[in-house]
Amino acid sequence: MKIRIITAVIAILMFFPFVFYGNWPFQLIMYIIASIGVLELLKMRTKTIYPVPTAFTLLLLWTLLFPGHEIVLVEYFYFTKSDITLFFVLLMLAYTVLVKNKFTFDDAGFLILSAIYVGLGFYYFVETREAGLEYIFYVILVILATDTGAYFFGRAMGKRKLWPEISPNKTIEGAIGGILLACIVAVIFQIIWPVHSSIVIVLFVTVLASAFGQIGDLVESAFKRHYNVKDSGHILPGHGGILDRFDSWLFVFPLLHFIHFIS
Repeated sequence: MKIRIITAVIAILMFFPFVFYGNWPFQLIMYIIASIGVLELLKMRTKTIYPVPTAFTLLLLWTLLFPGHEIVLVEYFYFTKSDITLFFVLLMLAYTVLVKNKFTFDDAGFLILSAIYVGLGFYYFVETREAGLEYIFYVILVILATDTGAYFFGRAMGKRKLWPEISPNKTIEGAIGGILLACIVAVIFQIIWPVHSSIVIVLFVTVLASAFGQIGDLVESAFKRHYNVKDSGHILPGHGGILDRFDSWLFVFPLLHFIHFIS
């Protein structure tokens, strides 16, 4: 516990100045963190470590993280991110032929989906920062409240397992408790630093965000269970890897943009 607390304090002191400042330093740190996250995924699936496809994956990731939805090379000559993603899909598939199927269709699919999963999550984190600091702290507090509520409600009242094959310690009671505490925290936050004109909308969105945050956590647990690893990485002593800490964020930030709560 002591190591976890020390790591958390150091991480906050190093990370949040970038969040407050924003602009290109914040975007740069997001590129670095997202790149580490993708490499953690690739390391979990050890047979996918191929230098050329890994380079393609990072290039696709960095493209998805680029601000906006289009990349302009010269005037009247541009590509959308969908165009570039499709190009990388074709490139990966072509590579399976060049290496005579030593790099397979399954490998290509895993790498492409890894780049999209991590890339879109961190892209919408950056977009949220552009929309306003209040949204960043709203999401972070909702996720923290969800984790805290799930832990304490689960310990006090948890009887029915939520998904024992994936995360044996999580309970249905804990999941509900996490949502309840997230709603309480969201109401207090809305009073202090409003994120919407309607508190009813804030409560509805908080329920969705809390639920999706827990799904994001379970998805990461499913990865680790499938690939038989304890943590996604070891860069954060006592916490694990980047994906262990940002798993809920990767689901919640895109969600709030998809439902146009943040625009």
